[in-house]
Amino acid sequence: MKFGVITFPGSNCDQDMIYVLESTMGYKVERLWHKEADLKGVDFVILPGGFSFGDYLRSGAIANYSPIMNEVQKHAAKGGYVMGICNGFQILCESKLLPGTLLHNNNQKFTCKNVFLKADNNSSIVNQGISTDDILKIPIAHAEGRYFAPEDTLSKIVHNDQVSYRYCDVDGNITDESNPNGSLENIAGVCNEGRNVFGIMPHPERAADLTLGNTDGLKIFESMLGLVGA
Repeated sequence: MKFGVITFPGSNCDQDMIYVLESTMGYKVERLWHKEADLKGVDFVILPGGFSFGDYLRSGAIANYSPIMNEVQKHAAKGGYVMGICNGFQILCESKLLPGTLLHNNNQKFTCKNVFLKADNNSSIVNQGISTDDILKIPIAHAEGRYFAPEDTLSKIVHNDQVSYRYCDVDGNITDESNPNGSLENIAGVCNEGRNVFGIMPHPERAADLTLGNTDGLKIFESMLGLVGA
């Protein structure tokens, strides 16, 4: 498996992601610049967190027009894997590779803290190895993380098991109080119909090293690679 991590102007989690994939997990990683038009033969593209183009207009809106996104669209259309984290999730929604959109947090504030989440199902590679009873502590850092989709779209993705993760409390209860941004139905992550494009607002790469005192995020990466329980 060969990964590619895209850097946009304003990305700030690209090096964190590269570190986890390369140093922690031992995979080859290509550094991809947003102006490039070549994915360099990668199998799995990751759009990291940050503030691409300063979050002007809407978060992810300008990054969607970077040249490399044409190649990401082609890669996804052929069944290639793509994952967006935080700002990357916003970009994938702007590009229509994922359903729905991310709106301003309901408290109208930038929120940076640890939250709890749980897998909604085991139907995609980002949650296939995570028990739906497991509770993961993962940090968030966003001002526009409120997942929204029209009622018909929301009904469809829920019915199709396209909701990957939901925010919960420390005991696994999905409540209004455990929802950090007002996302519909506590949605923290979704995938596309083909189950090859994924988006998640929390930052698993910031919880994947013992030095940081938390490796819950590593479980998500292990799930992606089919390593959990192997």
